[in-house]
Amino acid sequence: MGNVFGRSWEAFYNENILNYFRSLNENPLNIIGLVVDILLVGFLFYCFFRIVKGSRAWQLIKGIIFLIIATWLSGLLNLKILNTILTGIMNWGVIAVIVIFQPELRRALEQLGTNKFTKFFGIDKDIATKTKEDIYKVVIAVEELAKTKTGALIVMERDIGIQDIISTGIPMSAEVSPQLLVNIFVPKTPLHDGAVVISNNKIAAAACVLPLANDQDIAKELGTRHRAAIGISKESDSIAIVVSEETGKISVAKDGTLIADVREDVLKKILISNIVTKRFTVDTKTKKSKLSSWKAKLKNDKKENEIIENEVKKENEVK
Repeated sequence: MGNVFGRSWEAFYNENILNYFRSLNENPLNIIGLVVDILLVGFLFYCFFRIVKGSRAWQLIKGIIFLIIATWLSGLLNLKILNTILTGIMNWGVIAVIVIFQPELRRALEQLGTNKFTKFFGIDKDIATKTKEDIYKVVIAVEELAKTKTGALIVMERDIGIQDIISTGIPMSAEVSPQLLVNIFVPKTPLHDGAVVISNNKIAAAACVLPLANDQDIAKELGTRHRAAIGISKESDSIAIVVSEETGKISVAKDGTLIADVREDVLKKILISNIVTKRFTVDTKTKKSKLSSWKAKLKNDKKENEIIENEVKKENEVK
């Protein structure tokens, strides 16, 4: 490290960096390998920083970066004593890194050896599966709130974005969990009044303000939460779930219509049918129809080519 960061930096530059670029100039195809190499190294660093960020090791990484910069500067400024000490520390750096990051490295290796391989590389599970799991979590939370007659209003965004509604609340961007949803609606807490919006498989915001439905045909006994649920379901394709604090009954607002007194199994079916089945099945059907039309086009083109070839053969035979 001392040779690199010290006075021989110019020699290191000439022998390694310049020679490497000369080889690229001689064989331009090596640029592809260089790009792939840089992308892979960058991706691995990104995965590593994702693992350690937020842990105690994050502060240590900052210290190591500072140590590398200090070693380079001491060699550049010809501070011999300081450079010798720092270089000695850097020589033992590999062992120190293994000791310091032992928990993180062990966790990463465990993930590589299990079926969590995709999670290690940040590859999320299938979005339809993730959405279905979130629905189950919401249903569990709603059932708990209904048992204690805790008033709640949860809005699940679909295709039409409701960012304007999300911006009226307190940003959260949290993973969907039954415990968090139940805690949000605990009476006399800062976030209990208003709606929770779930968007892109996240609890986007809490204490959101929804537009109220003011139709004359809406039952007068419906409270503010129910009117807000109907209002948002009219202005967007979102589905709103309401828990009455008076009766503990669960209602669902969809397309401007309120379905009252819904059981757990029915609630689950409504949400899965409208949020998972319809959305993702339509995409699959569209892809299949496109593929079928493409295959049919190929068949028609093939038939046309065969007809043309036969006509050409007949003309040649006549000649």
